Amino acid sequence: MRISGLPVLALLILTLGLSVASGQSPATAPGPSSPGGGTVAASDALAPLSVPREFRGISLGMGMDEVKAALMADGLYFYRGEPDVSLLPRPNESIIEVSGLSYVRRAFFQFYEGRLFVMIFAMNEAKMDHYSVYTTLSGKYGKPNTLSPSESVWSDGATRLAIERPLAIKYIDLETFNAIKAAGLAEKSIEELLRSDFLGSF
Repeated sequence: MRISGLPVLALLILTLGLSVASGQSPATAPGPSSPGGGTVAASDALAPLSVPREFRGISLGMGMDEVKAALMADGLYFYRGEPDVSLLPRPNESIIEVSGLSYVRRAFFQFYEGRLFVMIFAMNEAKMDHYSVYTTLSGKYGKPNTLSPSESVWSDGATRLAIERPLAIKYIDLETFNAIKAAGLAEKSIEELLRSDFLGSF
């Protein structure tokens, strides 16, 4: 099924709600898994630096034309131009879904009122592993605010950066996301996107 030329998979990028909405604040969030399978408090989990909002020259808050230009100039993506851009069936939202080359398998860039507020990079696990990404980010930004077997999350109140399994890296502008959520528009979990993406591989 396709809607306006976009695979249903891409429309599932809408479904951010439960994953972020269910995230706890840094003060109360679950910490690393304990040997018994639960979690332990991460009392020293606050990152010393601000959470990054940029990846390879593309930053949250950028306009669509700026993002298009950056994708066109970066050999990490197979960007075809307008065929990769679609309007979403909600007011003021659009998305760029682009295939990746090498380390990135697929990338999603979601816009609200013309500004980028979500970036998701589904990584090629044949070329990149969870441990390498985690240790790199921890080395730069300190321990994550929350850590569990399913995800590691850094957040500073303005930006949420997460590494999730299967290996995906997500940047979210929290101000915009929370405004959309307050309007009742962010309804489902982003995990649906990754699950559908995986099933679509068969």
